[in-house]
Amino acid sequence: MSTETTGAAQAAMPQPRRSVAFIGSECYPFVKTGGLGDVMYALPKALIAQNCDVKVILPRYKCIPQKYQEKMVYRGSFMMDLCADGKSYYVGIMEYVWDGVVYDFIDNDEFFSWGNPYTNLVDDIPKFCYFSKAALAVLNYLDWVPDIIHCHDWQAALVPVFQQAMFQGTPVGGAKSILTIHNLRFQGIYNNETIKYWTNLPDALFDYAVLQQKWVDSNMLKAGLSYASMITTVSSTYAEEIQTPFYGEGLDAHLRFHSRKLRGIVNGIDTTLWDPQTDKLLAANYGTKNAVKQKRANKLALQKALGLDEDPDKMVIGLISRLTDQKGLDLVNAIIPSLIDGNTQVVVLGTGDAIYEDSFRGYENTYKGSVCSNIMYDETRAHMIYAASDAFLVPSLFEPCGLTQLIAMRYGTVPIVRETGGLKDTVEPYNEYENTGNGFTFDRYEWWLLLDAVNRAKTLYFTGRERWDEMVVRDMEKDVSWDKSAVQYRQLYMELKP
Repeated sequence: MSTETTGAAQAAMPQPRRSVAFIGSECYPFVKTGGLGDVMYALPKALIAQNCDVKVILPRYKCIPQKYQEKMVYRGSFMMDLCADGKSYYVGIMEYVWDGVVYDFIDNDEFFSWGNPYTNLVDDIPKFCYFSKAALAVLNYLDWVPDIIHCHDWQAALVPVFQQAMFQGTPVGGAKSILTIHNLRFQGIYNNETIKYWTNLPDALFDYAVLQQKWVDSNMLKAGLSYASMITTVSSTYAEEIQTPFYGEGLDAHLRFHSRKLRGIVNGIDTTLWDPQTDKLLAANYGTKNAVKQKRANKLALQKALGLDEDPDKMVIGLISRLTDQKGLDLVNAIIPSLIDGNTQVVVLGTGDAIYEDSFRGYENTYKGSVCSNIMYDETRAHMIYAASDAFLVPSLFEPCGLTQLIAMRYGTVPIVRETGGLKDTVEPYNEYENTGNGFTFDRYEWWLLLDAVNRAKTLYFTGRERWDEMVVRDMEKDVSWDKSAVQYRQLYMELKP
């Protein structure tokens, strides 16, 4: 590409250019335990198209696959003061560049040599106190001064606190900060003495307005919410919900106090990774024009692979989830016997609490050929279920954003969801009078309301197939990419740093 062409492409992008440092505890494909890993990977890539220069700062865990470790380049190292007694720690910087994004990994065997990114609070609190301060020190060391520091969840929540308390007067001290809440349930709470020791933050910060939690504890997420220039969470509805006692996890009053700087921006998915037209893990690829036919082919392949009765006219309902209370599995548990009517099959994929693992295994044994419980996580099987299912269950008690309903829609699988968080923001209820909407919903957390939503979906599937097929196409045409969200984040960056 010529210099003139490159310059023209750059000029066509939003102006001015913005530099953003992403700081978080996980990122696909290096290490991922949940949705945070997907966001840390996909959003920086989408921001490049919005004329943002993005650097991602991560811990260098030993569990990162060797194929990535061996391509990292050493960028320098230094010692950093950390603890209240003056103890210092080594900070190494290993860099990896991929798809226009620079990934800087903080290297320290004492904190990151464990097999998993998260172990227990006894180990994780010191680890992420160190990580939050080291991330700022690394930016200064590399002389890379971002306009925006974008932090994620409690593991990076102390970054705005350290910035204001210890990095004013340094290059990174002038950056604006954003703290994104991916799941408010996890906050980094531990006793005052331990967090005082591992941060050496001034005593004045250990009061009710910043760190203090129930007198004897400190809350790292709460402190970050206090000091961040802006707070975001992963859907507009969740931003409203967390200001209420039911969803607020003890921080509802704190969030109401800071509501002027709280915004909700819904997540997207990587539509290159999740694309039924090119997905190599499917029995048959498809787009909007041949989805109805090819989804039947995928259904037959899944039924054969899982030992279900092979009949493409049966309705297959999929569920891919962590098997926990948050995901509404107690509701699903309660209705499965009512779903199995000779025309319906249920496919479950996931691991979690033993009570649900055991109950779903029991349903498989009771309803051989109609229920398959895959108590595991398998990427290939996940892709097959998304493509082969007719409907997809996400009946969560709470769901900050949710990605599975977005993937399901991308694959023309109609979501059945509870109206909470991002589920409410992304799934429009089907309106039989206007033939609009892209899924089926219910509001209160009751098993019989979930059953009613499923039965409404089954009624349309079996008696109004033409309208059902139209909804399949609407779902596939819905924009579930990161593009719209990246535009909103750029606008937020510009609001903070014009």
